[in-house]
Amino acid sequence: MWHWYKNIAVEEVENWQELSRDLPNTVISEGFQATKAIIDIYWEHEAQALLFQAAHGGKIERMDETDWVAATAPENQPPLLIRQQLVICASDDADILANLRAQYPKRIILSFPAEMAFGTGDHATTSTCLRLLCDYAKTHRDKSWQLSDIGCGTGVLALAGIKLGAKRAISFDFDPKAVEIAQRNIERNGDAENIDLFQADVFEWVAKEEERSELVLANLFSTVLQQAFPHIIETMKPCGTLIISGILRSQADETIAAAQSHGLILEKSITRGKWTTAQLHRAN
Repeated sequence: MWHWYKNIAVEEVENWQELSRDLPNTVISEGFQATKAIIDIYWEHEAQALLFQAAHGGKIERMDETDWVAATAPENQPPLLIRQQLVICASDDADILANLRAQYPKRIILSFPAEMAFGTGDHATTSTCLRLLCDYAKTHRDKSWQLSDIGCGTGVLALAGIKLGAKRAISFDFDPKAVEIAQRNIERNGDAENIDLFQADVFEWVAKEEERSELVLANLFSTVLQQAFPHIIETMKPCGTLIISGILRSQADETIAAAQSHGLILEKSITRGKWTTAQLHRAN
């Protein structure tokens, strides 16, 4: 595994999001200075990293393939607590999980160790999706509902949805590595029989009638969302709910406007830091 990284000005973030939107192992984060950001891209082969460096500058370094996300995670990361319902732990240690079950006997405990895909739940986009998912599950407690998780990452949203009461989850990602890791996480936490997990492209996958869901979650880049709304809508049942995230605050208005131009109706939007999450629904 090879790590390419570069410091960029904050005004360049949107351009880099567009440039790297087809590169799944990309992280754009805030720098130490308010005017700076850092872009990290992880490559399987040195030649790929060298070619990218030749075109865009930056630096590269070799790193252990097995845990580049874990290497950047805080030591002894505390569990993520969501809506008095979920506890998401970044460890799979049996003793730690047993202690959490004892500490939070009325909550659902999920284990999502950091690996080579994102979605352990602590990022603002994922954690906000989880909160809205909990809210949806609470208001649909006595109803039968199915969810679709588009761009599933590590599978945390689909698995949380099943644990919260969804009868079935359809979960896919463009990145085969993400699907591989999601499969491990689902097997670790149980309920794999209720989750249909596969590799697919949002622009190519066509949902069958029985695969259309009452709740759809899509945590994707703004630019991908704006182009994918016609495809996403076809995965929703009439009057279905859509939760979208991965949206930079500076791109929120145009992304929501794009959704509305395809007939989706905005219910709420939530901004945390530089990220926006929105909940919409499809008209009947």
